[in-house]
Amino acid sequence: MHCPFCSADDTKVIDSRLVAEGGQVRRRRECLSCKERFTTYEMAELLMPRVIKSDNNREPFNEDKLRAGLLRALEKRPVSTEQIEAALSHIKHALQAAGEREVPSRVVGEQVMEQLRQLDEVAYVRFASVYRSFQDLNEFRAELDKLESNGRAAK
Repeated sequence: MHCPFCSADDTKVIDSRLVAEGGQVRRRRECLSCKERFTTYEMAELLMPRVIKSDNNREPFNEDKLRAGLLRALEKRPVSTEQIEAALSHIKHALQAAGEREVPSRVVGEQVMEQLRQLDEVAYVRFASVYRSFQDLNEFRAELDKLESNGRAAK
């Protein structure tokens, strides 16, 4: 690791700790040349799969696009930023755990809907109405009925 102060190559690790629920390692380092101390964070770099769109185009996974979709569905709903970040993390982990190099956009959409169903039912219906292209009130009603019956079954 290069020293950010003098660019020397030789640094030593003074302390290492797990942070971010074990997802990162925080290391305190000291430069052997200038004696300055600094902190580095290390995390595993797991590649996200490419997304196969409905028109068969392939594009890189875009976390910003995923976040924007979740935020749009959750607009003005009582869901904390931490819950949103946890949902994003869960979706990304599920896609990585699948071990596929490419996944259909449908799989990503279903993951989003599952997370929204758990976070907020109104946001779930909002997202589903756009994602599944509801054409009329009957499709809304059918989705609401399905949501309600699943809710009763869970109780």
